[in-house]
Amino acid sequence: MSKRFALARSRIRRPEEILEQTADEVRARLLQRHLPHGTILDPIFEAPDSEVVAAYSRGGDSAIWTGHFLAAETYRFVATGSADAWYAIIRCIGEMRKLVDVTGTNLLARGWLPADSPWAASVAVEEEGNGIYSAMLDGAPAVWIGNTSRDQYLGFLFGLSVAFEWIYDEGIRADIRDLVTRTIEFLLDKDWAVRMPDGSISTVFWHRVDQRLAILQVGRQVNDARFSKPYRNERLLGSAQTIPVIGLEVLDDHSSYFKFNLIAIAMFSLIRSELSDTHRGRYMTAYKVYRRTVDDHGNAHFNMIDRVLQGPDERRDAETVELLLAWVRRPSRDFSIDWRGVVPECGEDRACDPLPVEDRVRTDFVWQRSPFQLHGGGDGYIETAGVDFLLPYWMARVYRII
Repeated sequence: MSKRFALARSRIRRPEEILEQTADEVRARLLQRHLPHGTILDPIFEAPDSEVVAAYSRGGDSAIWTGHFLAAETYRFVATGSADAWYAIIRCIGEMRKLVDVTGTNLLARGWLPADSPWAASVAVEEEGNGIYSAMLDGAPAVWIGNTSRDQYLGFLFGLSVAFEWIYDEGIRADIRDLVTRTIEFLLDKDWAVRMPDGSISTVFWHRVDQRLAILQVGRQVNDARFSKPYRNERLLGSAQTIPVIGLEVLDDHSSYFKFNLIAIAMFSLIRSELSDTHRGRYMTAYKVYRRTVDDHGNAHFNMIDRVLQGPDERRDAETVELLLAWVRRPSRDFSIDWRGVVPECGEDRACDPLPVEDRVRTDFVWQRSPFQLHGGGDGYIETAGVDFLLPYWMARVYRII
């Protein structure tokens, strides 16, 4: 082997090296710029090429993405044993508690900020349609975002469930148990209707037996004495109903694509903790209806959920690595894309085939955006937190795909 060839070969970075470096860089950026008050927000910069933060955005999704970030940090700790990850988990749970404390009723807030935060005004303007409420939190004035949706609950509890599964410290588990119990008790007390302080209902879980079961399963996981009976009662008739419910959801594989992330994290919480072979079999049947719909969508997050629930698969697992490498090629800012007239189209704003990951719409969590979407995005002012990379990457590390 010539010295020139050997030198060139030594400079070729292996995929695992690229991914590890990206994970470190994305996490460092997230910690520096996306947690101004402890829960996930996305910065708005003065210009697309500026590093100066002018405001913050996407405060209405703090609960769901902070939950996903907690899951990512948990898998990071499992993969590395890092003390930094350990303390990040503790901090994250403490900050998530504020999303429940701030409302004063155990209602989950979409997001919150100190009233005197320099970012409070811009977030309040953007989230005005969801309702901005004043409160006291830890003795200081605060504002919180209402109109809480089902996806905020599911993402919030997803993260806490993952942390409880893998972290055996009794102090941390006690904190998770208390937070999950308060959150679910609120839903049960309100008969699965999410009521705001003025009595209005922002959403209900009445039509989603799969989501009710998933939430109660998380409750049973962390507090069996309190939630085992409600879960079993719901499961008695509900487990079989999950099949038609999900079957109806997947009829449209493009519109409201975020629904597929909700199915993924709900079934993940539901199936992996199920002890009954009969009911687990029903849940798996429902899950496979969903999985057959999305298994060719090029989705690293969904692939990792499938790895946990269905075990190793050489083709899928190799694809996951390639999808994560494709994510690395995406810009971190929300520059617009428009592939209309460029790729074959099969309907309004729909490509015939999934777009490559690097060509998809720039957004906060790419895996919940339709891979067929032809155009969208912004002007490059908003930066993504990168939780959509960190979560599947660290799951892949834990399950030895990388």
